[in-house]
Amino acid sequence: MGNQGEMGGGSRMSEEHEIRTTQPTLACVSRPGYALRATPHPTPYSLLRTPYSLLLIPYSLLPTPYFLLLTPVLFTLIAFAQLALVEDGRLGLRWFIPAGVLALCMGLAAWALRRWRPGHDPLLLPLTGMLCGVGLAEVARLAPPMFLTRQMIWLGLGTLALLAVTLIPRDLRWLRRYRYTWLLAGLALLATTLVLGVNPSGIGQRLWLGIGEIYFQPSELLKLLLLVFLASYLEYRREALLEVEARIGRWQVPHPAYLGPMLLMWGFSMVLLIWQRDLGAALLFFGVFLAMLYVATGQGRYVLTGLGLLLVGSLAGYRLFSHVALRIDIWWDPWSEAAGRAFQIVQSLLAFASGGVLGQGLDQGLPTAIPVVHTDFVFAAIGEEYGLMGALAVIACFALLVGRAFHIALRAGRPFDQLLAAGIGALLGLQSLAIMAGTLKLMPLTGVTLPFVSYGGSSLLTSMIMVGLLLHISGRYGVNKGEMNG
Repeated sequence: MGNQGEMGGGSRMSEEHEIRTTQPTLACVSRPGYALRATPHPTPYSLLRTPYSLLLIPYSLLPTPYFLLLTPVLFTLIAFAQLALVEDGRLGLRWFIPAGVLALCMGLAAWALRRWRPGHDPLLLPLTGMLCGVGLAEVARLAPPMFLTRQMIWLGLGTLALLAVTLIPRDLRWLRRYRYTWLLAGLALLATTLVLGVNPSGIGQRLWLGIGEIYFQPSELLKLLLLVFLASYLEYRREALLEVEARIGRWQVPHPAYLGPMLLMWGFSMVLLIWQRDLGAALLFFGVFLAMLYVATGQGRYVLTGLGLLLVGSLAGYRLFSHVALRIDIWWDPWSEAAGRAFQIVQSLLAFASGGVLGQGLDQGLPTAIPVVHTDFVFAAIGEEYGLMGALAVIACFALLVGRAFHIALRAGRPFDQLLAAGIGALLGLQSLAIMAGTLKLMPLTGVTLPFVSYGGSSLLTSMIMVGLLLHISGRYGVNKGEMNG
């Protein structure tokens, strides 16, 4: 049923579809920063027409990638030197190991990409390195010493995974063809946590799988696999979703035969996540689902319908799940229970307030007063010790990263590559926005991690793989030269 994409052999119809989908769906005028010109068919990628073009920086004005990589390494050196002076009163060798690990990882990645993927986007690696450097400094500041060692190991593994995804495959057909296989594998892995799941802290939701002292959170990997599935399915069924419609009264809706399988797979993953009470990941899944559906079809009605469903689901979750009710209650009125259930969010707000414009200085504030600050509330620690300027710098790094993902999507030559790059940008943007807004009480807390910065090997590894996919797509199409190499 609709699983022709899994078959390696191919009918005449699938061959014609393959030829047709190799034509670019997006088109830009030659000068960066201008609006999209018209294409023979209405361009469905409306999400990419937004003022993200303000983030497109002419490459002639950029330093070389090697120079840009010095910034995160120097930042990490200075941060750990300050931690050493505050903690030990002297500069010991062990404090410079994290900066050395970051320099080794970024240097190896830059050398390999320069040699084998010279057309890659030169901003992705420096931005990733900067966020990873901030993450290492915050883990060292906020968590026990062994957590820093684990984070450095995951950074090394993530760099190897990034290079493997970027350099080894010639193209991404191995992801596109087996969309159902990848998604079902991720769902099966997630389902095993219902039976074998553990929590490293010994209490709370059992969302991890563990082998000895190594723990992995399957929902992080499932986010990436869902992106692959949605990109492949939307590429394969895009024309049918736009042209073949059914009617419910006066409303035109996509035909259930085409939209149904995708909704079924998405709904199954959402049921598993709600069953596990991992509602932050479920919210991300829903947001990415809507974003990619809008990018592929350009139909604003999907977004409006989805927001309506989100409102209904939120009201139902508030009535059915005490976990959801707690988060909404403390978001609406945290001060009435400042010493109780709302202790985390109140301490987070006080941390931002005490940080001011320039911050208290690294290791000079009291962010450790916030429970589990190294995972859910790391942005509050940044706001207290680096101040408004430091928080804005982190936001700018994420904004540039998302902007580069959208730029890569515009320059890619295949619809699957376009959709995947746009989906990665949407996921990174939504996830970072959700956790940063949650710590500022702009929305209820979701419990997701801040990509690259929060402590967590699963999140870091998955984020590095996503950057690797962006580097692979940009390298194949010569994004840094502003041209399409086919």
